[in-house]
Amino acid sequence: MNSKKVMEADTDKSRLKLIIILAIPAVIENFFQTALGFVDTFFVSKIDLAAVSAVGVTNAILAIYFALFMAIGVAANVRIANFLGANLPEKARHISQQSILLAILCGLLTGVLTLFFSEPLLKLMGIEENVLEVGSLYFKIVGISSILMSLMFVMSAILRGAGDTRSPMYVSIIINVLHAFLDYVLIFGFLFIPEMGIIGAALSTVFSRFVGSVLLFFYINRSNVLVFRRDYWKPDKVHLKELMTLGTPAAGERLLMRAGQIVYFGFVVALGTNAFAAHQIAGNVEVFSYMIGYGFSTATTILVGQQIGAGNYEEAKNYTKLSTYLAFSSMVVLGVLLFFLGDWAASFFTKEQAVINDIGTALKISGIFQPFLAILLVLTGAFQGANNTKYPMYLTAVGIWAVRTVLVYLLGIRFEWGLAGVWIAIGLDIAFRAIVLMVKFKSGKWVRLGDAPEPEAHCHPQSTKENMSSCANNY
Repeated sequence: MNSKKVMEADTDKSRLKLIIILAIPAVIENFFQTALGFVDTFFVSKIDLAAVSAVGVTNAILAIYFALFMAIGVAANVRIANFLGANLPEKARHISQQSILLAILCGLLTGVLTLFFSEPLLKLMGIEENVLEVGSLYFKIVGISSILMSLMFVMSAILRGAGDTRSPMYVSIIINVLHAFLDYVLIFGFLFIPEMGIIGAALSTVFSRFVGSVLLFFYINRSNVLVFRRDYWKPDKVHLKELMTLGTPAAGERLLMRAGQIVYFGFVVALGTNAFAAHQIAGNVEVFSYMIGYGFSTATTILVGQQIGAGNYEEAKNYTKLSTYLAFSSMVVLGVLLFFLGDWAASFFTKEQAVINDIGTALKISGIFQPFLAILLVLTGAFQGANNTKYPMYLTAVGIWAVRTVLVYLLGIRFEWGLAGVWIAIGLDIAFRAIVLMVKFKSGKWVRLGDAPEPEAHCHPQSTKENMSSCANNY
């Protein structure tokens, strides 16, 4: 994508077209990334429900790792977009390589953590003894190699920050087709390859991520804007500090969410193995709805980040509004599908009618809250693109701990509403945060001006769109 096109999108029609051009590859990428978990759950469900619970509990812990990796990716994405918008391509290139170094460091640290503390972490989740052994095996294989997860998150974010949402999409398609094939072969066995069960699921995931990391590295180095420079691999305190300063609140937001998840996952586990399996399966079906919201959120972060870098603050606001309208409309349709087709989707995973009923109920509730989810995802992306990663973190802390976790306990356990109570609590948290972000956005206090780079040619950040046109044309 040419950044000049971003600067010259001066009608709502051209803005909508640009949002869709960026969002569609991100949606497709999210679809195939989601398929990775979906395929795992589908094949593992053919082993038994204990295996489904093992993968679910393990992935809940791995989500904490993801929080760290995604935070680095958010920081890299935003700063690269800012620098390119400000016509500072060398700074964008430098910070992209520094973010890869930071990703390697974090991936190694989480790998060591898994090696020594896999079983204690699983026990902390309240996992049942019959699930602990298989869960520990799966966790060790996938977690020790978490450097691959870290590199994939960050390198995909680097490409998106430069406006390239297609390359991560291509990589996602390739590795998920590979993963589906390997999952079947390694879990159930084929010809001379023995049946490996849950270990096969873990190995197929690791190998797929290795291939993905290699391909993303290739795409970055092939980019005219981001092609690697040897001298930029030396650790740079300024850029590393910049990444950590912007990324720490994003990491805090996700860690607060994951910590809250661990607590309320414990409540769900207390409902029994079948209830947790139903919760996990429903989550893997419902997460397909996220792909639309995350696609528009990705487009919003890129466009807002570039416009903030160029000093076009009203334009950043316009992109945010249009992205929200598109995501809202799309996810209303997805909500209807979840509401009416939830039981049918559940039947692909299990034949136990009680579990199917629980999954169907959870997906009906999820469908009702999809419009709020659209607003939450897009506005979070806008705040991040505007260098404001702290406010979503504070809001997540309140939402997860004061709303979601408390209500999961009250509705799911205390009032004995079971899985329905759990999903109502999740929906109310999503609605609460969406409304608060919307109010904050409308107040105009959503951009952190002090953190935006000064545009090239000494364009003042407070300049109007018309006065900025000469600066935009320099890029």
